[in-house]
Amino acid sequence: PEDIIEAYGADTARWFMLSDSPPERDLDWTEAGIAGAWRFVNRIWRLTTSADQAICEMGSPAPNYFGSETIQLRQAIHKAITRVTEDLESFRFNRAVAAVHELVNAIGEFSGDDEAAAWALREGLEAVVQLAGPMMPHLAEELWRRLGHQSLLAETPWPEADPVLLVADTVTVAVQVKGKTRGTIELPQNAPQDVAEAAALALPTVTAALAGK
Repeated sequence: PEDIIEAYGADTARWFMLSDSPPERDLDWTEAGIAGAWRFVNRIWRLTTSADQAICEMGSPAPNYFGSETIQLRQAIHKAITRVTEDLESFRFNRAVAAVHELVNAIGEFSGDDEAAAWALREGLEAVVQLAGPMMPHLAEELWRRLGHQSLLAETPWPEADPVLLVADTVTVAVQVKGKTRGTIELPQNAPQDVAEAAALALPTVTAALAGK
């Protein structure tokens, strides 16, 4: 590890160690694994430091309206907060690392450009920095400062997920004909019965099972 820390830094070495495997398994020190961790460290750096013009001012109040894409990003943020919190408390560090990766991907794919999007983007970047903080403290403190904060990240309360944003917009429903499952459909929450029936009857497997009955 000494050579890796000297070449890539302690944060990269720690991130690789925690992401590679559960704590009860042995760690394989591979160059490919270290290189992957180093690329991710640089991706977080670029994503955060290049967002100066895209995010809102620190302390800006939340907008009254969020578009569908922005809501999806906020849902990803708060699901990541829940997952990382639970995984760290359960010592599932590799799963916590995976959740941060997924959140970074969601932020990287986000294309909103209005006021609400700028607010959500700041929320997402701050969440990434906070969630990665226990595992990459040096990088996280520097990025926290670059996001405009004067206090230390280590002294900042851990983020809490909004329960409203953890509720799924859609549900998966099994469709049965005479007690046998013929497929599944995705429905909006609280979909009316006629919408559910139309979606179920549109399944080819259901049509075949009914055979005109």
